[in-house]
Amino acid sequence: MREFWVSSGHHLARRGEGGGLLLTDELLLAYIARPELVPPAEACAAERALHAALLDAPRRRVRPDEVAALLDPDARENWTVLLAFRDRLLAAPTLEAAYLDLARRGAGGLPPLFLNQLVHLILRNALEGCEDPLVLRAAELLFRSQRVSIHEGRVLLADAEVIEANEGQNPSPLAAMLGKEPVAELDVLDEGNAWTYWSRSDAHSTVLDWSAPQSREGLARAMETWIAHLLHAKTTIEPIEAIADRDWRWFVGLDADATRIGNALWRGEEVEEDARGQMLGLFRLDFAPGAPVDPRVAGHPAYLLLAMNADKTLRMKPQNLVAGLPMASAQAA
Repeated sequence: MREFWVSSGHHLARRGEGGGLLLTDELLLAYIARPELVPPAEACAAERALHAALLDAPRRRVRPDEVAALLDPDARENWTVLLAFRDRLLAAPTLEAAYLDLARRGAGGLPPLFLNQLVHLILRNALEGCEDPLVLRAAELLFRSQRVSIHEGRVLLADAEVIEANEGQNPSPLAAMLGKEPVAELDVLDEGNAWTYWSRSDAHSTVLDWSAPQSREGLARAMETWIAHLLHAKTTIEPIEAIADRDWRWFVGLDADATRIGNALWRGEEVEEDARGQMLGLFRLDFAPGAPVDPRVAGHPAYLLLAMNADKTLRMKPQNLVAGLPMASAQAA
């Protein structure tokens, strides 16, 4: 079985009997050892003591006065956020259950970085054994922002952080002369070079050709896996060109802009041309027979909308697939 997404930290967690991930001290220590939390040379004694105590016992209860005693306001904020996140992980039987709780009850100001890391870890668990690099690359959309560009007539999705890093460097002389975007310097993943994904999955350095049907199919398979793993609901998701159903009952926006556009369509409002141009994809989701679906939607599909923002960046919100689907009852992994 091939390895991928080592940076998710899945090797630091442990799988429980039901298939969900159990929180380990090793995983907690990885968070505590983050650069933002390591006390700098000028840190006060209280900050150094708190950090050392948690390195020794990462599950120990931290009193509010211990955080209040930190002299650096940035340190107080960082520790407040991390400890709130840690405590919600500790309160749940699995990391999947913790994510469901965050998605349904709200993240309480938790930075998107922490949610994305949790998605990365859980999705790595769910996709264990997947042998299709195109599915795995498409699955990165659930936890990595993508920069959208048009190159040689194709819609390309490249990792936003990788593009930003390349923009900060000097482009190659040829790319500069031709005025090419940074995405032109990266490899577009296809069936011919898909084998290279395994060695660089953690670099996020491959580009997804969104114009290719297999890319959209890959995202569909990743979303089916995500829903099945977290909600124990079997679905069939297929890319479509348009919603031809006049009696459509439900939709889920897979990002903030898609939700806004979907709400306008739902109300029967005219969608401006610029907003229509932001749309990247439509998917039809059908539940398997016997799935615990809201009676108002039973027998009808749900539609999934995907869009980029005005800056041509795609920031997918996988929590919408957890909290936004018309389930009759909440089921935790």
